[in-house]
Amino acid sequence: MTTSRRIQFGVFFQGVNFGTIWSSDRSGSQYDFESFRRIAQTAERGLFSAFFLGEGLRLREHFGRIHDLDIAGRPDAQTQLAALAAVTERIGLVATQNTTYNDPYDLAKRLNSLDLLSEGRAGWNIVTTDNAWTGANFRRGGYLEHADRYRRAAQFVAAAQRLWDAGDHGVGTAVSVNDQLVSFEAPAPLPPSAQGRPVLFQAGDSDEGREFAASSADVIFSAHPGLEEARAFAADVRRRLPRHGRSEEDLKFFPGAQFILASTDAEAREKAEWVTRAQVSPQTAIRFLEPIWGRDLSEFDADGPLPDIDPVVDEVDGQRGSLFQGRRALETAREWRESAAAEGLSIREFVIKRSSLRTFVGGYSTIADRIAQYVEAGAVDGFNVSPYLVPEGLDDIVDGLIPELQERGIYPSEYPGTTLRENLGLPEAGERAELAA
Repeated sequence: MTTSRRIQFGVFFQGVNFGTIWSSDRSGSQYDFESFRRIAQTAERGLFSAFFLGEGLRLREHFGRIHDLDIAGRPDAQTQLAALAAVTERIGLVATQNTTYNDPYDLAKRLNSLDLLSEGRAGWNIVTTDNAWTGANFRRGGYLEHADRYRRAAQFVAAAQRLWDAGDHGVGTAVSVNDQLVSFEAPAPLPPSAQGRPVLFQAGDSDEGREFAASSADVIFSAHPGLEEARAFAADVRRRLPRHGRSEEDLKFFPGAQFILASTDAEAREKAEWVTRAQVSPQTAIRFLEPIWGRDLSEFDADGPLPDIDPVVDEVDGQRGSLFQGRRALETAREWRESAAAEGLSIREFVIKRSSLRTFVGGYSTIADRIAQYVEAGAVDGFNVSPYLVPEGLDDIVDGLIPELQERGIYPSEYPGTTLRENLGLPEAGERAELAA
């Protein structure tokens, strides 16, 4: 290929999920530092741009009990990333941190600390929460109306940026914020890092989320890895940038994806069959349906048809989510039953099909050719990889796929710089601030 474009990778060490297979004898621990060290150092060996930790504020439960079929509990993200900063040199370190149940001054200081300790490699994945189930951890109930969560997020991020910018003028520079949902007075606690401030990531797909990314994010994660849908998503978000005083160079697109690779396409397809059935066990398939039905379904056979009973509609359970309440639960159950019956799918087969991750399956050369199409189209800047095994889930990518990409001239052969901002090809933080002024 003759192109100046390059593809990049990030790795997403997930929190709540069943995409990561924890039941295999090849799986590590979701608690031990060794799992995190191995993944991060493998990714750095493969010149990945970022190591990204998903994090939730409450352990997932299922009918009042801890949901133990997938990951349940993990060390604090920023603590983990600070430890990883000591055993890595170039890879970015990105923490999911919530704008609803944190305070701007405290979080801005902790992120600034990680940025300084890592010499300019910190990132912040900005998330919001509006449910009372999570809020119970903080004795705040629902705390925010749904419509206010992005308003607070925007004010929160702006306040953090003011603190970081003030640090450039000297530690102790006064900062006063008096917005409707965020208000404080404080001195700037720390000087800026080598990259100016942490890189901002965001993963909203709603209209509000896309607008927030266009106004505030440096990198947007998406659930649109297919070539045409990735191109359409990027076009929609990019057309929003000018009204926020931003250009296309200010925002990078990293859809999430899973890679199942082997020497040949046939071997990869065989591996994918094992992966999907290990991800969706019979117990996982039944529990996937239970939030929609609002009741225990353990009497049903995962290899049989979907339940022929109606969901519970009068039970209000925050764990079920708004889409599975009341009449919506009835509609969802009916649609799922009809779809499964039309295709002759069992419960487990239906869940495997419905929950299948955005996956590239094939031989190293085949997938490298597919990725080359994305590069030519300019549809994405990179992929955020969700490994299906920890800690060895990146080995095939680093040892098999990346050499093929480098041979095609579409993957870097060394890190472009020393900071996360440089390695992502983002403008300096000061340049963006001047454009937005």
